[in-house]
Amino acid sequence: MKGALRQTGYNDLTKLLQPNWVQHISESDKRLAGLSKKQTAGIWAAFSSALFLGMAPVFGKLAITQGFTPFAVVALRTGLAAGIMLVVILLFYRQYLYIFPVGLIGCALAGVINGLGSLFYYLALQRLDASVGQLLYSLYPFFVALWLILDHQPPSPLTLFRIILATAAVLLLTNVPNHPMDLVGVVMMIGASILYAMHLPINQRVLYEVPAPTVALYTLLSMSAVVIPAYLIFDRAWPVGTVPWGPVIGLTFVTVFSRIALFLGVKKIGGMQTALLGLAELLIAIFFSKLLLGESFALTQWLGALGLGLSLILVMYEKPTPPTHSGKTGWLSWIRPPSLPKDVFGPYE
Repeated sequence: MKGALRQTGYNDLTKLLQPNWVQHISESDKRLAGLSKKQTAGIWAAFSSALFLGMAPVFGKLAITQGFTPFAVVALRTGLAAGIMLVVILLFYRQYLYIFPVGLIGCALAGVINGLGSLFYYLALQRLDASVGQLLYSLYPFFVALWLILDHQPPSPLTLFRIILATAAVLLLTNVPNHPMDLVGVVMMIGASILYAMHLPINQRVLYEVPAPTVALYTLLSMSAVVIPAYLIFDRAWPVGTVPWGPVIGLTFVTVFSRIALFLGVKKIGGMQTALLGLAELLIAIFFSKLLLGESFALTQWLGALGLGLSLILVMYEKPTPPTHSGKTGWLSWIRPPSLPKDVFGPYE
């Protein structure tokens, strides 16, 4: 006991005698180590989300070609995904049900916007090849940058360069020789990209104080409140005969896992970096579109894929600057919690 007391006293004396600059460096190292760990977790989450989302257009196109209407596909995949998340959280993780009122409004707004975007996405997917549709959809990092600038979160010079590089790559990828584009499908897919980009900064604000599973749950429920009524009002068509449900089931689970990973990435590294890393979903979509749907690319499109890959690799040189909730200006500044207990989410946050 005396030895332990002596050791404690020695440690305290060492801290007192240690120069201030040494203590400052030590604390800085700890903060940098924690930040780097947080950034790594965010990058892995964003890549996981991209892996799942890259399968979405392939499963969606398969479901549509096998007899499901676009309205039915989006209603089924969103409603089932929201139901699965709600049941799991009610049974095992009830602490994730807590959310402050303004955060709930933010999730509802993001869900409505993303729900409308999903309707445009699957209606466009009916008109376009899965790979081409995903190429157009991949313009969303450009729109994310615009929304974040409006929210007083300007991107870094490297991020701007990566956006330009990715945009040029997408233009090369969409250059399909002797294959005219469906303009209505193109417009709808770009609209879906704009709406998807808009919901990321909104959820990023909510994620300052709320765990990713909570945001994913309430956003999916809000999306369901948009897409299911849209199906009941404008469609109500149901596939006739023995239509395979495999693509719809696959799309449902892809939606669940991608949403959790997506919002975890946004929470750790911010909406802009998550959006840029999410471009990896395009490469996944290209690979499986060729494997499962028989779609092929021209030489210029492969050059675009190479440029996109370079844009993704450059994420390693981004400075680890995850978002903070100190900003009180911008178009999303109203999404701020009042005051939350530090232990409200327990050990699962």
